[in-house]
Amino acid sequence: MKNSLGENLTVTIFGESHGPYIGVVLDGLTPGMIVDNDFINHQLDLRRPSGKISTARVEKDQYILASGVFNDKTTGTPLTILIPNSVQHSKDYEKTAMLARPGHADYTANVKYHGFQDYRGGGHFSGRITAALVAAGGIVIPQLAKKGIKIASHIKSCGGIKDRDFENLSEDIDYLNNSTFAVLDKNQAEKMHSYMEKIAAEGDSVGGVLESLVVGLPAGLGEPWFGTLEGQLSYALFSVPAVKGVQFGAAFDLVDHKGSEFNDSFRIEDGKVITSTNNNGGINGGISNGMPITFRCAVKPTPSIYKEQDTINMNSKENAKLQIQGRHDPAIIHRARVVVDSVAALVLYDALLGRYGSDYFAQGDN
Repeated sequence: MKNSLGENLTVTIFGESHGPYIGVVLDGLTPGMIVDNDFINHQLDLRRPSGKISTARVEKDQYILASGVFNDKTTGTPLTILIPNSVQHSKDYEKTAMLARPGHADYTANVKYHGFQDYRGGGHFSGRITAALVAAGGIVIPQLAKKGIKIASHIKSCGGIKDRDFENLSEDIDYLNNSTFAVLDKNQAEKMHSYMEKIAAEGDSVGGVLESLVVGLPAGLGEPWFGTLEGQLSYALFSVPAVKGVQFGAAFDLVDHKGSEFNDSFRIEDGKVITSTNNNGGINGGISNGMPITFRCAVKPTPSIYKEQDTINMNSKENAKLQIQGRHDPAIIHRARVVVDSVAALVLYDALLGRYGSDYFAQGDN
């Protein structure tokens, strides 16, 4: 398995949905950084299920800092976070263990690991593992913020209902990062929420598009050809369960337009290099240009639905019918947005270490 991300900051995840723990190891953190437990808990709260549009499985996520932290500061040695699983209902999966759930990794995992994988709740392929990534993001996001780098995502569209674009970037970022349902337009938020509840009542699920924004990132991050900033971010973003597409800047929206319409003209403003538009999403030649980084993630509808579906029995190699039981999310996009923010933050922290070294995040006020 390939469970590690990054070159300068190595992020390694482990655990299964119904095992005793999930967790993450961060190796390469700058020593002396303050670990803000309140912020980590806040981030985990944003990921936690809520109401009729989420699973009934609500974990406490009372994490343990098992190594790498002393007197609330990073030591510079590997930092390990353990998160206990405490409310598993493993019996929900016994009767259908050999029935491949459509849209899930059951079949492919069975083939790759010869049937030895933990099938309960998706095992290591479960979205439950993203809690560890969110906790890891909770370590580095405050450090990025101290450098003026902020990240936020919102549900750009769901079920044909669209949120407004980013406008006042700083205010919008702060609003989203303190919102349990990340939609900028309150009227559209109510419509999306109601739509999700309606689909949940039908035993079905929905997906949508997440739009993310990074401000304050300096120019010069990214390594051509195979270490481009787009490539590194995409590599990590596609690890988030249910993400099936990534777009930077205008990309698919404007590829049919002319170069004169797509190009971002450079100019000087207040002594700084900026572009008049940002169709390239803040990246040229795979390297950040100092403008806001913008990208979108296509999040597919949650594969676990309560409707009867056609499938196969992986043992008998026969066709079968599947009616799932248990606790499942009718929508995960509202929970996935903090996962996307966290993954992006880990990639950007790694890129900054690569360009400026570990001491870039060593500050006197730490």
